[in-house]
Amino acid sequence: MPPPLITARSLVKRFGDLVAVDGIDVDVQPGEAFGFLGPNGAGKTSTMRMIGCVSPVSSGRLEIFGLDPAHEGRAIRSRIGVVPQLDQLDQELTVMENLVIYARYFDIPRAVAQSRAVELLDFVQLADRADDKVDPLSGGQKRRVSIARSLISEPELLLLDEPTTGLDPQARHLLWDRLHQLKERGATLVLTTHYMDEAEQLCDRLVVMDGGRIVAEGSPRALITEYATREVLEMRFGRGRNEERVDDVLGVGERVEVLPDRLLVYVADGESALAELHARSVIPESALVRRSSLEDVFLRLTGRTLVD
Repeated sequence: MPPPLITARSLVKRFGDLVAVDGIDVDVQPGEAFGFLGPNGAGKTSTMRMIGCVSPVSSGRLEIFGLDPAHEGRAIRSRIGVVPQLDQLDQELTVMENLVIYARYFDIPRAVAQSRAVELLDFVQLADRADDKVDPLSGGQKRRVSIARSLISEPELLLLDEPTTGLDPQARHLLWDRLHQLKERGATLVLTTHYMDEAEQLCDRLVVMDGGRIVAEGSPRALITEYATREVLEMRFGRGRNEERVDDVLGVGERVEVLPDRLLVYVADGESALAELHARSVIPESALVRRSSLEDVFLRLTGRTLVD
């Protein structure tokens, strides 16, 4: 195998007495879509900022392209594209001007920058908005401009921090499609997210982070297989009554989780489990059978949901 694009060993980031990243080990291979999954405060963004060479490593080892960001940060930054958590576009400039001016930071000739910008705006389906100012664009459109701008230097590695936060479902799916196309072209993607469906859609492999540490690593399907059952039976017995019914459902599945608004039973066959509960005269107000997800993995590992 080729050497990893990113290698981290015992990587730590401290802010005074706060340890945001607590000794993690990570390898990201060329052409891979790699994700950091976890709730707010898990250490995802701090890790991304160290990889992006905008925040120094407190201790441990970090290499990007085999280079040390402490001494070769400029060379590393010239080879990566970054889509930050909050868009940093110039609202008073046009969409095209945002891309062309940004390209000049990489010493890309104006003619080349304009040619690339035309191609990229077509790629993100914003060619018809090239001469419009950024300010009136929708959130999803601004996000696509940010992605196009991050690609203007033809980076070898693309970092995306919470790429679809705040977007409506249609905009999220369009953005996912653009990222899938980038991956098909051989791009290496590293992203953070606290959306379970986004991680399942985009990531070949991911780590689950909590409290600055990695608590699990693998492909989405492998993690679900290891830490969850095939199906989950979700039941609601009424506010404040879910915990009272735990003893009534024991033995139906492998384990039971109680959340404030519902009770989860992890089973191989949800419909059969529900039928057995009905035979016991255990009748919930509502019931839903679904496939296990990464949120179930996170609940198993940390005792809370991804959005807590």
